[in-house]
Amino acid sequence: MAYRYLEHMTDAFIEVTANTLEEAFENAGISVVDTILDIRSVEEKIEKKIEVSGKDLNNLLYSWLEEVIIITITEGFVTKRFFVNLEKNNGYKLVAILKGEEIDVEKHHFKVEIKAPTFHLMEIKQGKQVIMRFLLDL
Repeated sequence: MAYRYLEHMTDAFIEVTANTLEEAFENAGISVVDTILDIRSVEEKIEKKIEVSGKDLNNLLYSWLEEVIIITITEGFVTKRFFVNLEKNNGYKLVAILKGEEIDVEKHHFKVEIKAPTFHLMEIKQGKQVIMRFLLDL
């Protein structure tokens, strides 16, 4: 597993590890979906493309997490796999291909609703591995 849940009293505190920044964003997306429902039950039937941007990596991560939540909860599309491409100019732009299907509450076993990501406790460390930590308000 490329992510794990850290201890927190009321919210989902997640740590993602990856070899690249793109892989870290993919794993962050998967962790959000798997927090909301059982990602193992999702099939790759539909492909969607999304774009988000941010002035720095923390803002990009926030926008990314928020977009994954919106697509899942509001639009009713559950993603099994993410394919992320990052671009850096004056800020950051993330373009992602999502593979999944429309939500079926019985099939996908809803767990919990995420209200929003937060900047509280958010960090991104880039070294031999990329480590991301972020908090999701439940």
